[in-house]
This record gives sequence, C-alpha cells and structure tokens, in this order.
Amino acid sequence: MHGRSSSRWPEGATGDGAGCASQFPVPVIALHCSGADGGQWRKLAAALGPRYELFAPSFIGCADIGPWTGERAFTLADEAQAVIGLVDVLAAPVHLVGHSYGGGVALKVASARPSAIASLTLYEPSAFHLLRQLGERGRSATAEIEAVAAAVGAGLVSGAYQAAAAHFVDYWNGAGAWAALRPNVREALIRWLPKAPLDFRALFAEPTPLESYGRIACPVQIVRGQYARAPSRLIAEVLARALPQATLDVLPGAGHMGPVTHATDVNGCIAGYIRAATRPRQETSHARPVAA
Repeated sequence: MHGRSSSRWPEGATGDGAGCASQFPVPVIALHCSGADGGQWRKLAAALGPRYELFAPSFIGCADIGPWTGERAFTLADEAQAVIGLVDVLAAPVHLVGHSYGGGVALKVASARPSAIASLTLYEPSAFHLLRQLGERGRSATAEIEAVAAAVGAGLVSGAYQAAAAHFVDYWNGAGAWAALRPNVREALIRWLPKAPLDFRALFAEPTPLESYGRIACPVQIVRGQYARAPSRLIAEVLARALPQATLDVLPGAGHMGPVTHATDVNGCIAGYIRAATRPRQETSHARPVAA
C-alpha cells in the first residue's frame, strides 16, 4: 500500500522471517490523539509520498476497535501492545509519529523497541507522568491537567456527557471550540468519552522515569504549538533535554491540535524530518518478511 494510510497489518506478514524478500516502501507508524482515530493522519500519507507506507492504527475505544475489555486496570502498556506487535511484524526500522495521547504511546513503544525505531516525531506528547517527577517545577502543570481529568470524570459519573466533552475540547482548543464543532463530530466525541478517564489514568500512572528515555538513541523531533498549554510546554522541554538526539521546534500560530488545525504545516514538517532521518539503505532496499 504505497502512499496510503493503513490500519491493518501487512498482508501475508508473519514476522517469522520465512519466505522470500520483496521490495517495500519505508514504514511509518502514526498514532493519533485522544478522541480521534487513525484517520487523523490521512493527509500525512500524501505528504510522505510513495517512498513511504503509512500505518495509522486506531486505539482502543475507537469505533473500529471497540472498548477496553475491562479485565484489569488499563495501562499505557495495554495500548502500546498492538503497536509494538506491528513494529515486530514489520521487522524493519520504523519511523514513529505520535500526537498528544498518541505521543505518550509512541514513547512507550520506542522505549520497548529502541533499536527498531529509525526516528521519533512527537507533537505535544501527553506524557503526564513526567510532570510529577519534576517536583515543585511540575506542580502547577500537574494540578492543571489533573483538574481537566477530574472534570471529565465527574461529567461521566453524573451523566453530563456534553458538559464533560465540552470541558475537554475547550481546554485543548480554546473557549467555544466545542460549540463550533459539527453535530456529527460532537456525537462521535460523546461516544468516545468513556475512554477518556482510561487515557488520563494510563498517562498519569505510567511508571517510566524520565532518565529511562535516554535509551531512545534515534533522531527525535519534538514539536509544540506556539500556544501550547503549560503541561504540554513543560513536557516538550524536559523531553528535548532528556533524549540524546532530540530537537524542539515551535509551530507559530498553533496550539495543541496543530496536526488538525495546521495539518499542511505539521504534515510537511513531519515528512521532511522523516526524509532527513531515513537511511539510504531503507530507501533503496526495504525487505519485509512474508509468509512461506
């Protein structure tokens, strides 16, 4: 599937190395934010072009995946499991992209498979667990995002789903953003809303210490919007210092939802960074295992 996005596994791929090798484009995995699905990255495929194949899986809680099973307390590792499986199946260096919640998941994936990641691009990753590790410096930012999570949870418990969704959307996009959404978009967000507390809990409870991310040795681009909220701004700054090959860019005029509101600029930035980080051997001979 060249130059298109996919939420499926590579057809015929088993990950066992059996069979003959074929020529495939360089794989890119892009992970969406909370409340969206893999379709968020549809335009990124066009920006990347035919040299790359984009995989944009949806997370648990999306309409095409279904709800969390409820068999135990939900963690970021549960969300990352399928993505790690995809990395293993592709069996080649992967360019990994994540936005917001998807950025938190991308960090989990990169930590689990550091040698399999060719580059990592994060737009305002919601690695909220890092805020508590910053002590006094992260105190106010922690309180700010915890208040958002509490408001969403309270709305779900009381049945005030629209108020909870409005609080969530307006926090990230500005006052009045919820009211400006199309009715079908609001309805989709309300259907997704029961997943929101699980996302928040997973991000807050993630146990990985900041220093452990130093194992991610690939090139890393961290991007935040000019109008990033305090928690996102602080997380971007500390990750840029902790990751050995990280750079931090600020997108003028954008906020947390830059990949949606400024899609052309963000996708162009991501595509350019991935091209620069692609090793020549990936471009000329990318072999993927296929079934015997």
